[in-house]
Amino acid sequence: MALINCDFFSDSLGLSCSMTVILPQGTCNQTGLKGMAKQKKHPVLYLLHGMSDDHTIWLRRTSIERYVSGMGLAVVMPAVHRSFYTDMACGPKYWTFISGELPKIVQSFFPISDKRQDTFAAGLSMGGYGAFKLALSQPERFAAAASLSGALDVAALYERWGEPKTQERDAIFGRKFNDTENDLLHLSAKLAKSDKPKPRLFQCCGTEDFLYGDNLKFRDHLEKLGAFKLHYEESPGTHEWGYWDASIQKVLKWLPMKSSNQ
Repeated sequence: MALINCDFFSDSLGLSCSMTVILPQGTCNQTGLKGMAKQKKHPVLYLLHGMSDDHTIWLRRTSIERYVSGMGLAVVMPAVHRSFYTDMACGPKYWTFISGELPKIVQSFFPISDKRQDTFAAGLSMGGYGAFKLALSQPERFAAAASLSGALDVAALYERWGEPKTQERDAIFGRKFNDTENDLLHLSAKLAKSDKPKPRLFQCCGTEDFLYGDNLKFRDHLEKLGAFKLHYEESPGTHEWGYWDASIQKVLKWLPMKSSNQ
C-alpha cells in the first residue's frame, strides 16, 4: 500500500486543503512491477471524519491502512472541518467540494475508478451524515454507504443541545433545515419515490451512544420506506474510537466490491 498526504488547492472552497489517500501498490521484482503491467482503476472508499476531527484521524485512531491491505481498495480521507459536508450558509461550499470537485481531483491525481459499482462512502458521526448524504443525493455515483454512529437527524440533535449550538447550525445550514436537501429524512423519502438506483446502506450505533435514539428513528424511517437494502447493527458502545475501529472492519467486509480490477 502507498500512503499519500496530499495538499492541493480547491477552486470551490477558494483555499488550500488536504487529504490523506491509501492507494493499492504492486510489488517490485527484477522484471519490474509485479501485477502492474497495465494501469488499473481502483475501487474507492471516501472515508469521512467527524465534527471535531480532520483527514488524519482515521489513520491515527484505527488501523485502516492495515485493514484495507490486499483489498485492492483506495481510501480517500478529506478534511472538511466543522462544515457538516454542506455548502455553508455562512462559510465555504463544502458540499460542492466533497460531491463534485474532490472526485474529479482524486481521479486526475490517482488511478481511481469512476464506475458506480466501484464507489463507496463511509464515515463516523458527522461523517456518517456526510456518507449517507453523498449516497442519497448521488445514487447514480455511489453503490453503497456506511454510517457509524451517524448524526442522521441533525435538526433534532441541535435542538437538544440548544444555544449556542443552534447558532452554529444556522451558520452551517441556514434557518431552514427540515425538508431541504440537507435533511436525510427528506432525501431518503425523495429517492425512495424515484426510479433512480438505490445505494446499499450500512448503519450501526452503540446502544449507549447519545445518538442512539436518532439512529433508531432513521432506521425505522428507512424500513418504513421499504425501498433500501439496509444492513443495521447495534451493540453495546458509546461515541468513541474503540467502537468505530471495530465497526469499520465490519463495513469493509460488507462492501459490495464487484470490480474486476480488485
